[in-house]
Amino acid sequence: MLSLKKSLDILKKTDALLEGHFVLSSGLHSSKYIQCAKLLSHPYKADIICKSLAKKIKNEFKNIDLILAPAMGGIIVGYEIGKLLKIETIFCERVKGKFTLRRGFSIKKNSRVLIIEDVITTGKSSLECVRLIKKAKAKTIGFASIINRSTKKTLKIKTKIVSHLKINVPAYKKNQLPQSLKKIPISRPGSRFI
Repeated sequence: MLSLKKSLDILKKTDALLEGHFVLSSGLHSSKYIQCAKLLSHPYKADIICKSLAKKIKNEFKNIDLILAPAMGGIIVGYEIGKLLKIETIFCERVKGKFTLRRGFSIKKNSRVLIIEDVITTGKSSLECVRLIKKAKAKTIGFASIINRSTKKTLKIKTKIVSHLKINVPAYKKNQLPQSLKKIPISRPGSRFI
């Protein structure tokens, strides 16, 4: 497995760990933002992290029939993990604000589905994926991500998440911002509002 120091070094060298004042996809504010797209734009570096995550997934979950990844952030990660574990991988995308399966993708009844994302903060996108799995009468066996930056307070997922890296970054409601964050211009890097 990859060390914490090596993982953080890769994130910093690829500019995947940003600092400033960000409104996350969850609507919460933070002084840090994990932009895995920057990591994934360096496939040779992302490969190191994806291989480490794939090992953890293989140790934790048995008999995965399908990987489901939410667009945008989960597509490449899902593809890489699917390739490494030799598992079919599909993605869902937003249509009128709700995740939908398109492009001929489907989830077979009774299949065991693993949801993979790039970053989990609250788990909201992952739980939207769960609805698609339930609708197909299949089973969600778990959740995985490159980075888990959730806290007990923010996380809506009640089962274990397998992640390459757990990073604790404070996140605040708009009405509870610290003074230091209020002084920094806001960026909205997430894709939920597109």
